[in-house]
Amino acid sequence: MGTVTSATEQPGPSFSQPPAAAPRLIATDLDGTLLHDDKSVSDRTVAALAAAERAGIEVFFVTGRPARWMDVVRDHVHGHGLAICANGAAVVDLHGDGRFVEVRPLETADAAAVVETLRAAAPGTSFAVERTSGIDYEPIYPPFHLDPGAVIAPAEDLLTEGCGSTGPILKLLAHHPELTPDDFLALARTASGEHASFTRSSPTALLEISGLGVSKASTLARCCAERGITPQEVVAFGDMPNDLEMLSWAGTGYAMANAHPEVLAATPRHAAANNEDGVAAVIESIIAA
Repeated sequence: MGTVTSATEQPGPSFSQPPAAAPRLIATDLDGTLLHDDKSVSDRTVAALAAAERAGIEVFFVTGRPARWMDVVRDHVHGHGLAICANGAAVVDLHGDGRFVEVRPLETADAAAVVETLRAAAPGTSFAVERTSGIDYEPIYPPFHLDPGAVIAPAEDLLTEGCGSTGPILKLLAHHPELTPDDFLALARTASGEHASFTRSSPTALLEISGLGVSKASTLARCCAERGITPQEVVAFGDMPNDLEMLSWAGTGYAMANAHPEVLAATPRHAAANNEDGVAAVIESIIAA
């Protein structure tokens, strides 16, 4: 295995540097990256993931999705069976019926402070509370059709024990009906950045709020350290701002051609779009090298 390339890369200094080491782990986002827009995994991608595992390269799915939404890729995690979910707040064993291997929670006091400060800074904000057992949300929050059993109540109530889902808080979600997504993210980081980590992966003004220091990158770094894998031995793929830290942490990071402009600008290597099996194309090039 040698230089990792893709058909969308252009010649020049930004693309001429090979990975610092032969890849030992592939870390890929799901929505907008590995999955097609219809949320399917193509036959080409399934074959590429299996080929990587056969070649001794571990594959980690690293996603903002909760564990209960991982059925779409559950059959494609091979040896280890682990996935990083909820933007790094949980490591989940997909072979063990979604058992939580590690949880990095958002503390209740910090969650309450975020709710209070964001309500003041951006009137009209509504919240959802994602815990290990499920999600609950406020009456004006856009409903989760995949979670019909959710409790609907004010966020202040949902943050108290005995109201709604149980278990540690993995993340808050905050929605604003009028602000642009990037403006909402910048405002929230300014207003409440001392209490939590803020990111986004939706085309709407929907923020994902985790404990301080919790991100896809930080949890992936922990998983790699446990395996003796260095950042230089990791190839990562993503498309949205919640992938930026992971793409920059990995020795070789790829932004999808369909990625957010900020991600494309910050990531020198670009893969073909998700609907064109960009992740599979790069994996094939790794295996063939």
